[in-house]
Amino acid sequence: MDRLSPATRPLWGKMSVGQMLAHCNVSYELVYQDKHPKPNPLMKFILKLLVKQAVVNEKPYKRNSATGPVFIIKETKDFEAEKQRLIEHLRKTQRLGESHFHGKASHSFGALQGGEWNNMFYKHLDHHLHQFGV
Repeated sequence: MDRLSPATRPLWGKMSVGQMLAHCNVSYELVYQDKHPKPNPLMKFILKLLVKQAVVNEKPYKRNSATGPVFIIKETKDFEAEKQRLIEHLRKTQRLGESHFHGKASHSFGALQGGEWNNMFYKHLDHHLHQFGV
């Protein structure tokens, strides 16, 4: 992330680098904050059935993949503030370790194994770092 700057441009997609960092922070807000509405039972069932495997497996995301409404960031975001928030989220997640997440219910998919959490966190951030050339 140290290779990113406010002037870094995406190789694909429409987000600015500040929006991308805010977008990545949503993954951690869903875990650490009660900030976003939870999907209703029917939507949660649909997400588990149709989306979960694509999110928790080891296969990288394709460019310009669809995203959930909660992840859409339209407003301008402060690069430095979002970068620091993301770094703090990453440090907290690392400090808690995989065992903390084993069996923990996700916002949209129900209980996940530690490796599924790891895949979900890693591949989302990796996808967006590649989007911005790092």
